[in-house]
Amino acid sequence: MNFHARLLRMTARSRMGLLSAPIIQGCLRGEVSLPSYLAFLTEAYHHVRHTVPLLDACRAALPERNEWMREALTEYIAEEAGHDEWILDDIRACGADAEAVRHGQPGAATAAMVDYAYKTIERGNPLGFFGMVLVLEGTSVSLALMAAEQIQKPLGLPDSAFSYLRSHGTLDQQHTADFAVLMDAIEDRADRAAIVLAARHFFRLYGDVFRSLPMPHVNATQPARATAESLA
Repeated sequence: MNFHARLLRMTARSRMGLLSAPIIQGCLRGEVSLPSYLAFLTEAYHHVRHTVPLLDACRAALPERNEWMREALTEYIAEEAGHDEWILDDIRACGADAEAVRHGQPGAATAAMVDYAYKTIERGNPLGFFGMVLVLEGTSVSLALMAAEQIQKPLGLPDSAFSYLRSHGTLDQQHTADFAVLMDAIEDRADRAAIVLAARHFFRLYGDVFRSLPMPHVNATQPARATAESLA
């Protein structure tokens, strides 16, 4: 079995823990609200704005044995630039104050996830950062397009309020394919172990971000609970 397939298998339980977050399951049932969506966008901004700095830090910290990854990271940096501004545009399209979000602070769960990412690069094995890539982009492919459809219609929001979810849901499909190729090229056992460990932590940390979001009002007539397994 190649490493990417093993990585998915070894982190499957952690992934299910993330997908079982109440607000994700509620969204799948159609339980949505504007405050919940804006809270999601706010926390997304506060971690997405670190994507390029984290990628740059990972590239700078690569050990000599991983110099071959530098070009792939450089391309990834170019593709990720400006995505935080997409989120601010979505916030404006929802009628909220994007500049207040820009100059605000992340929630504790988001700050903890970002802090762990920097510490992984600076104090551990920098390749552990790919655990965060697996979690964020893998989750985007599973959830983003579906979530956009579930949120937009009942709230009556314009297409311009979903540039982040829809663009990431589509773009990350290609990123996920490229990521699989990159992971399969990693041969060092210590590097592989660092990525698996970090991915498990990031699934929990990102799940905490979702668990920190305000739940929309639940209508007692909502249909039966969706399952995380439906996204696996």
